[in-house]
Amino acid sequence: MSNNSGSLTKLALQKFKKNFWGVLSFWLIVIIGLISVFAYVIAPDDSQNANQMHLSIHSKSPGFKVTLLSVPSELEIEQSFVSKLFYGKLKTDTEIPISKHKIYNQKLIYTEYASDGLIGVEKSIDISRFTNKDYKAFIKEKTFIFGTDKYGRDLLSRVLIGSRISFFIGFIAVFISLVIGIVMGSIAGYYGGKVDAVIMWIINVTWSIPTLLLVIAITLALGKGFWQVFIAVGLTMWVEVARVVRGQIISAKEMQYVTAARALGFNDYRIITKHILPNIMAPIIVISAANFAAAILIESGLSFLGIGAQPPMSSWGAMIKDHYNYIILGKPYLALIPGLCIMILVMAFMLIGNALRDALDVKT
Repeated sequence: MSNNSGSLTKLALQKFKKNFWGVLSFWLIVIIGLISVFAYVIAPDDSQNANQMHLSIHSKSPGFKVTLLSVPSELEIEQSFVSKLFYGKLKTDTEIPISKHKIYNQKLIYTEYASDGLIGVEKSIDISRFTNKDYKAFIKEKTFIFGTDKYGRDLLSRVLIGSRISFFIGFIAVFISLVIGIVMGSIAGYYGGKVDAVIMWIINVTWSIPTLLLVIAITLALGKGFWQVFIAVGLTMWVEVARVVRGQIISAKEMQYVTAARALGFNDYRIITKHILPNIMAPIIVISAANFAAAILIESGLSFLGIGAQPPMSSWGAMIKDHYNYIILGKPYLALIPGLCIMILVMAFMLIGNALRDALDVKT
């Protein structure tokens, strides 16, 4: 039995490897996952939520370069390596875009950056503010690869860190939907009768409510926030899983191996978990991949409406909301870049779902 199971798994894996788009999507999802985990290591702006604002350089085009003066703060904040890795650095230094600078009478005199041909304000700072008076280490030229947003923040850093919400909402929402959906669908399909009728009534009522409207209602009930959105999306996606599980169990419970398990005196819990569910995992895996994509789109829609991840937290949907009017103002990339990121991630999950469906199809 184990050899047969192993051979079927090996056969499905071989079929999956032959699917070019499935393999490509798999590695794309892996890369995006690694980027989302180590976003603060990769991002040029490693401050918390990449929230370093420079209003004087707002809405600059990709490849924009400017000289930044970093004025050290007298406050010292201790932060662990793990905190820096997953939450970003707690920066107290002040970054100032400048156009030119000079040293005069032990003072650093600099001219603040000003766009549109204007001349910035000239200011000075005591050179003793810099460690060992080595002020040159605090003046660096920075290139904004994706440009800056309307608040002067590094768009590339915001996109990288924003991948965390879009990526991890899929896992959490799908996990919640699987737990609820498998439990409800298993009970309805296995026992039938009045139990099935009650659960199907709950499923149909939930199904009849528009998904986005239901998510908004749950989000408003739980409150605005990061985890509330994850839970709300998960609580609206379980009906699809429950319907699939119910249908599969109704077919599977009449099979001979289930009848044999009952004859051996196994209880219902063991029959469902040890015998039926392992044999109906193929359609559940496929619908989970589709739910990943749906969860990403729902979260993006919520963030666009302003009830998803709250500022200053970075989210692709919120970035589109902040900059969609720039599409007609000559700077469409501010909204198109996060939009393309959403499209690529959703397409990857849809393609890998199709590849899994073909690989797990016993008829082929």
